[in-house]
Amino acid sequence: MTDLATPDRYGTLIEPATLQIQRVLPGPIERIWDYLTKSDLRRQWLASGEMELKVGAPFEFVWRNDELSHPSASRPEGFPEEQRMQSRITDLDPPHKISFAWSGSGDVSIELEPIGTKVLLTLIHRRLPDRATMLMVGAGWHMHLDILDARASDREPHPFWSGWLSLRDEYDRRLPSDAAA
Repeated sequence: MTDLATPDRYGTLIEPATLQIQRVLPGPIERIWDYLTKSDLRRQWLASGEMELKVGAPFEFVWRNDELSHPSASRPEGFPEEQRMQSRITDLDPPHKISFAWSGSGDVSIELEPIGTKVLLTLIHRRLPDRATMLMVGAGWHMHLDILDARASDREPHPFWSGWLSLRDEYDRRLPSDAAA
């Protein structure tokens, strides 16, 4: 992408079990890289967890979605206050790309491309096991990236849970009924 055209805010299927989402964020690229790789910044939009920036290095994501926005909307039933996931870095090209494997729910790569004073972030989540996971992950990444955009732009983000619930319904309408089947 060589211009500042705004990508569709919604994720799209680029393969049957692969979701891609893009955002144009305020730069510079090093600042956005820090939001991806430094636990104290990443916890403001996604999940905490110290990372050794080395291919093969294990790390743990620790989600506390209730803390991502103030005030926080009510957490849906069945979701814990905290969720942890073991992960491993699978590819690394600072400050342009980081990829990691998630136990049980596929592989994620995030690429950053400078475009003038902005940064194009492209997130690809591969090997989503089923449509239900795809709906949860699509809405989750969408909402988390909206919060990253707000944080990087010095704006207060919208409440995570109410946004996630609305987006899950929207992804249910947008994604084919046989997605990841």
